[in-house]
Amino acid sequence: MRRWIALAFVFALGLAALVTAEKRKADAHVGPDAVLYFVADTQHELTRLPVAYTRISDKDEIEIGDRLADRYRFLTHIDDKDTDNRDLQEYVSRVGAKVAAHAHRKLPYKFHYIPRSGFVNAFALPGGHVYIGRGVMELMDTEDELASVLGHELEHIDHYHCAERVQLEARARKLRIGALAVLAAIPIEVFQAGYSKQQELEADREGTRLAVVASYSPLGAIRLFEALELKHREVEEASKSPQDEVGRLVISTIEGYFRSHPSSSDRIAQIRRMIADEHWEGLNQETKFELGHIFWTARADQELGLHKFEHAASLARRSLEVKPDQPNALLILAHSEFGLADFASAAIVFRRYLDFRPLDTSAAQAYADALYAARDHAGADKFKQWIAVRQETPDPLLEADTAGLLLIAGDSAPAKALAEKAARIGAPWAPDALARLGWWYYRKAQYEEATRLLALAVEQRPGNPVYQVQLGWALVDQQRYSSAIHSFEQSGASRIGLAVAKWRGKDADAALNHFTSGTSFEPQWLNPKWVQAQYSPMVARSIAEMKSEQEKRELARKARERDRGAP
Repeated sequence: MRRWIALAFVFALGLAALVTAEKRKADAHVGPDAVLYFVADTQHELTRLPVAYTRISDKDEIEIGDRLADRYRFLTHIDDKDTDNRDLQEYVSRVGAKVAAHAHRKLPYKFHYIPRSGFVNAFALPGGHVYIGRGVMELMDTEDELASVLGHELEHIDHYHCAERVQLEARARKLRIGALAVLAAIPIEVFQAGYSKQQELEADREGTRLAVVASYSPLGAIRLFEALELKHREVEEASKSPQDEVGRLVISTIEGYFRSHPSSSDRIAQIRRMIADEHWEGLNQETKFELGHIFWTARADQELGLHKFEHAASLARRSLEVKPDQPNALLILAHSEFGLADFASAAIVFRRYLDFRPLDTSAAQAYADALYAARDHAGADKFKQWIAVRQETPDPLLEADTAGLLLIAGDSAPAKALAEKAARIGAPWAPDALARLGWWYYRKAQYEEATRLLALAVEQRPGNPVYQVQLGWALVDQQRYSSAIHSFEQSGASRIGLAVAKWRGKDADAALNHFTSGTSFEPQWLNPKWVQAQYSPMVARSIAEMKSEQEKRELARKARERDRGAP
C-alpha cells in the first residue's frame, strides 16, 4: 500500500512539473549570459521533482557525456610539438586518477586539460569527464590545489549534479532522455555555469574529502580559493583600463566564475570548519607542484614584459629551483637582473643561457652589454673565450661586440678596422655592425665618432627605431638638442630621450611630461645605478634633476590641495 501511495505522489509531482514547464515558456536571446540566467532561474525547479525517482541510468549518462566530450574536443587540442602542454595533460590525468579512485560512483572518469591561459575555470560533464583550464592551474603553487579542484568537479558527477543538469535541459527542451543525439548539442555554458550554492558547497566539502583520502592536504582548497579571490580583485582593477583580447577573455571568464559560485570567504570558512571537525589540523604537509615551473616561467615572462623586474626575477629563480637549466627561465632571469642593475649576476646568467642557445645573437649582445655595465675589466677576454667555445662561423655582430669591449679596455684598432670594413662593403650585416660600433663609441664618450657611425646606420636602414634612439643619445651629448629631438621623434620609441633633450633645451614642462610617462612604463630609469652604468654623466644628471623637480612639483600640488580644503 505504501509503495502505491509513494508512486501516486511521485506521479502527481511529475505531472505538476510538466504543467509548470508548459506554462513557463521563456523568450530569451541565445548566448552565455542567457544560459547562466536560465540555469539560475530554473535550478530550484529541479529540486521540486524528486530526481532520485527519475534519475537517468549510468549507461545513458556516460553516453551523453561521451558525445558532449566529442563535441568539445576543440577545447583540448594540443599541437604535437607542444611538449609542455602535453606534459600538463598527462599530469592532470595522473592526479585526477589518484583522486577519482576514491569516488563513490565507479565511472570511466577522464580528465582533460584546456591549454588556454584565458580559461580560468573548471567544469565536469555527465558520466565522468572533468575539464580544467590552464588559467586556473597558473594560479596554483601546490599539487594539493590541483587535487582539490579535480575533487570538486568529480563530486559534481559523483552527486549527480551534472546528470540533473542534463535532466533540466531535457525538460526545458521537451526532449526524451533517450534522444542522445539532440542532448549532445547542449551548449558548453550549461556545464560551465555554477550550480546552486548548496551544491557548490557540497562539492567543496566532498571534493576536499576525496583529496584528503587521496593523501593531499585540505589546505590546497583554501590556497586555491584565496588565489581565485586575489585574481578576481586583480581582474576588477584591470577591467577599469583598456584590455587586449586575451585580457578581456580572462575578465569575462573570472567574472562569470564568481557570478556563479559562492563567495570565497564562505568556501574557505566551510573548509576551515571541516579541518577542525575532522581533526585534519596535522595534514599540513603539502605536495610540490610537479610541473609548476612551466607556469612560473610563463608568469615571469609576463612580469618582465611589464618591467616588473623583481617579481620576474623571483618567479624565474623559483622555477629554476624546481627545474634547473631551463633556457627560457635563464634568459628571463638574466634580463630581469639587468633591469635591476645587478649587472654582474646578469652576465653570469646570460653566459649560462648561451651554453644552451649559442646561436642566439641577441642574447650574446646582451651578455656583452652586461659585461660592460658591470665594469668587468676582463670582459673582453671573457667574451672572446665564449666566442672561441661557440665554434661557429664568425658573426660580424659579435665581432663588433668584441671590438667594442676592446675599445672600452683601450684597444681601438679592432673597432676602427671593422667600422671601415662595414662602411666600405655594404654587406647586409653592415648597418647593424655600424650601429653597434657607434653605441660602443658612445660608451667610450667619443660622441662625434658615435654620431658618425650611427648616422651611417640610419642612412642605410632609416626605419630602424633602435638606431634612431641611439643616434639621439649621441646628439644629446653634443648639445645638438633639436637634432636629437628629431631623431627621438622619428624613432617613436624613446620618451626618456625626448625628456632629456627637452630638459637640456630648457623646455621643462614638456620634458617632465615625457619623463613622467616614460618612467611609468620603464621604471629602471629611476634607478641611478642602472642609468649611470649605461649613459653619460650628463644624462644621469638630467634624470636626477627631473626626478627632483617632479617630486618638488608634486609636493607643491598636494600643498595647494590642502590649502583649498582648509576651513
